[in-house]
Amino acid sequence: MKITRRNFTAVVAGAIATPLMQVRPAGAAEKVVRIGYQKYGTLVLLKGKGLLEKKLKSIDYTVEWTEFPGGPQLLEALNAGAVDFGSTGETPPIFAQAADAPLVYIAHEPPAPRGEAILVAKDSPIKAVADLKGKKVAFNKGSNVHYLLVKALEEAGLTYEDVESSFLAPADGRAAFEKGAVDAWVIWDPFQAAAEVAIEARELRNGEGIVPNHQFYLGTTSLVDGHAQAIDVLIDAISEIDEWTKSDTATAAAELSPSVGIPEPVLVKALERQSYGIKSLDDAVVAQQQGIADTFFELKLIPKKVTIADVVRKGKA
Repeated sequence: MKITRRNFTAVVAGAIATPLMQVRPAGAAEKVVRIGYQKYGTLVLLKGKGLLEKKLKSIDYTVEWTEFPGGPQLLEALNAGAVDFGSTGETPPIFAQAADAPLVYIAHEPPAPRGEAILVAKDSPIKAVADLKGKKVAFNKGSNVHYLLVKALEEAGLTYEDVESSFLAPADGRAAFEKGAVDAWVIWDPFQAAAEVAIEARELRNGEGIVPNHQFYLGTTSLVDGHAQAIDVLIDAISEIDEWTKSDTATAAAELSPSVGIPEPVLVKALERQSYGIKSLDDAVVAQQQGIADTFFELKLIPKKVTIADVVRKGKA
């Protein structure tokens, strides 16, 4: 299922009718893991490959997939009890934790700083981030690229207040960018790759040297507390997809392009910039994430300080 702004409320409302442990009338328990995913990252590849269903069946679980336009929307659903597990970038879980969402960091992928960027039109007079002063910039509020914009402006000697922010989800951001309604668009793959391939959007600055762009795997506290075996199967399946994609990106793109709904040239470009190798969060990653959280609190973008270590799953991924 794909989530849009129109049907998001219905999905959240339906969470009450679809708990993690759903009991059949005959008395047999059907254990369902509800996974939220995006066009970006390993989970969309895992869904396309169909590997997880087979692995979960061996422990009497099934899986339900719901697509979201971005991490903030996915974690809104997690907070509402509509999904049990999903992946996002660095920023969405910070906003969610500040809103007291019942989330836990389970694991992460290595940094992929080239997988997000500030884009401008190919013929734009904007040549450097410093040229964005006073300009209108589109991005998905509370997403990874929100932090990329903050750090890129800081590097250029500007502040977040020096640009006019336009909060738009990826599809709306692309439309505004193509119409020239915004001067720049901060976006992640595969939307970034799609704009580069289809309309020759020009990269002004990617995340290299200023942001890590981790992909985090997150679950509800109820999933983590009560379904450790299912989490182990999830991690094993993600690791398998990681290894396969990393070893032969071209083949992975060709095979999965139809099922994930991304044109092959775009998917190849995005996968080449993605990172692979699921692992648990170490102290360095927790510290990086804490730094991002502190930055957003200082900018008054979240209502209170949060401590990342409080919501990290203990033990190995």
